[in-house]
Amino acid sequence: MTTVVHPGDSLTGRQRLTYILVLGALTALGPFTIDMYLPALPTLENEFGVSTAAIQLTLTATTIGFGLGQLIVGPWSDKVGRRLPLILATIVHILSCLAAAVAPNVELLGVARAFQGIGAAAGGVVAMAMVRDLFGGRPLVRMLSRLALVNGLAPVLAPVVGSQLLLVMPWRGIFVVLAVYGLFVVVCVSLFIVETLPKARRHDAGHSTVGQRYKAVLSDRVFVGIAIVGAMNFTGLFSYLSSSSFVFQDIYNFDAQQYGLLFAVNSIGIIIGVQSSARLTKYFGPQWILAVSTIVMFVSAVTIVVLDQSHAGLWGTVIPLWFFIAACGFGFPCVQVIALNGHGHEAGTAASLLGALNFGIAGIISPVVGILGVGSAAPMGFVMAICAAVSIAALWLIVRPKTVPELAH
Repeated sequence: MTTVVHPGDSLTGRQRLTYILVLGALTALGPFTIDMYLPALPTLENEFGVSTAAIQLTLTATTIGFGLGQLIVGPWSDKVGRRLPLILATIVHILSCLAAAVAPNVELLGVARAFQGIGAAAGGVVAMAMVRDLFGGRPLVRMLSRLALVNGLAPVLAPVVGSQLLLVMPWRGIFVVLAVYGLFVVVCVSLFIVETLPKARRHDAGHSTVGQRYKAVLSDRVFVGIAIVGAMNFTGLFSYLSSSSFVFQDIYNFDAQQYGLLFAVNSIGIIIGVQSSARLTKYFGPQWILAVSTIVMFVSAVTIVVLDQSHAGLWGTVIPLWFFIAACGFGFPCVQVIALNGHGHEAGTAASLLGALNFGIAGIISPVVGILGVGSAAPMGFVMAICAAVSIAALWLIVRPKTVPELAH
């Protein structure tokens, strides 16, 4: 009996911890870049003397840049290795942060934000690809669960960190902090992270061009289905992120500290979900964990709508919301491991498509909550329920859980 040994299996515990910390910092760079300045949006509106829509376009520019950047960096890292694209893209991020910090008008701020997104995109894509280079089977699940924990927590914690920074510095200081963060990432990668993609694997037959890599990934029914599942799960979470400040501060009269406490409590749900999911894969395939978590998401979202319309009050929203967010946590590592497990030769391309779909679809759908109105929690719950329903349909009709190969030990 032959056992497949992955390069990461030979790492010491200390080396694995180093990879977790550095790759976690990489993964968090994108969400922090997108979300950390959200508390400053009203200030930007007043300082530049422009409409709310114009300020929100700077957020849209970042999201679009982040999605495009992933589509560029992923295949590039499959061709030339992981370190070079990561370092160069992060340098673009640093320079763009400094440009945003001195932007004299909203137009130049929007351009700088777009390039910030492009530069930050490398972190999450390359970190996920590096983990796939090093690990397979259940060790891959464990490592991806660590990254998924950061990926789930970062968008939730970033606005809280931004609000605290605004207590001690003007809004431009947030971009200086992001530039320092980017510099920290470059230094850590340069000192502690070795190249994980051997030269021999950069020119594999059938995977030498960008088109061949995309074809290999997009012709895989399981990948396409699981990418839809992941994008819908992330969009449901993003719908909460984009509307919760209005729901809880305007409707339930939360102050900034109470709102921050709510984020912290919901973050515990993500932690429990991600870490429990990794342990459950010892007994159940990740596709079966997703089968349960997506149903919990749907039921929780529908419960929010029903209880809101029944005037159940605050607890009728926060309790099912916590279960929805925890179910998202259960799903994050399962989506990643199913998507990447069969694509070691094009891990960067696969990771880039996952990320681009997540942020692209979330950027398109989450504003629907605002269009429906934020006079109650029902629109938020309705959009979350639709996302969960699409996720369930994609899992059973496209992925088809019984056809997903079992993970190696």
